[in-house]
Amino acid sequence: MMNLDSIQQVIEFLGTFAFAISGIRHAAAKHFDWFGGYVCGVAVAIGGGTIRDVMLGTTPFWMTSPSYLLCTALALAFVICFAKYIECLQNAWFVFDTFGLALFTIAAIQKSLSFGQPFWVAIIMGCITGAAGGVIRDVLLNNEPVIFRKEIYAMACVAGGLSYWLLANIGAPMELTVIVSFLVTCIIRFLAVKYHISLPKLKE
Repeated sequence: MMNLDSIQQVIEFLGTFAFAISGIRHAAAKHFDWFGGYVCGVAVAIGGGTIRDVMLGTTPFWMTSPSYLLCTALALAFVICFAKYIECLQNAWFVFDTFGLALFTIAAIQKSLSFGQPFWVAIIMGCITGAAGGVIRDVLLNNEPVIFRKEIYAMACVAGGLSYWLLANIGAPMELTVIVSFLVTCIIRFLAVKYHISLPKLKE
């Protein structure tokens, strides 16, 4: 059985890869060159986690190991090598973005709890970690941040965080807790986009 630190590292690595691919795919849609795509991928992959770690008063995770920057380089190579196959997939960037959102939300919750933060703070950190990278990406690409659009985005993080909290409170195995939280976040995001579910708009 993997311990909590090992699970967290695996989740952060997978989240980095997924978010990096999302950022690189968005950069490709804007016809950025390889370096521009890498910069965008890095910004998405480490942006939310950096904000989280600064708020927790610890060294940002990507500064403790070069593996996260190398992971983004692998994501860039993946997109370059398999671009035509990725292009054949409908909304491939959306799938990777959702996976990254869910994985980083879980990683942030686990890290916040390990720093002794209460669960409500951990869930907020999960939202920041999952959504802030996408905001940075959209600002770099001069797009309206997805978190401010009608799509359900940050609320999917909240739902995933609440499911994590519920399962943790009843003593469910860590692996099951992680899997259920991941699925809840992804399913809510997928269903919200597919069926155009959104929160009510503010009125002037």
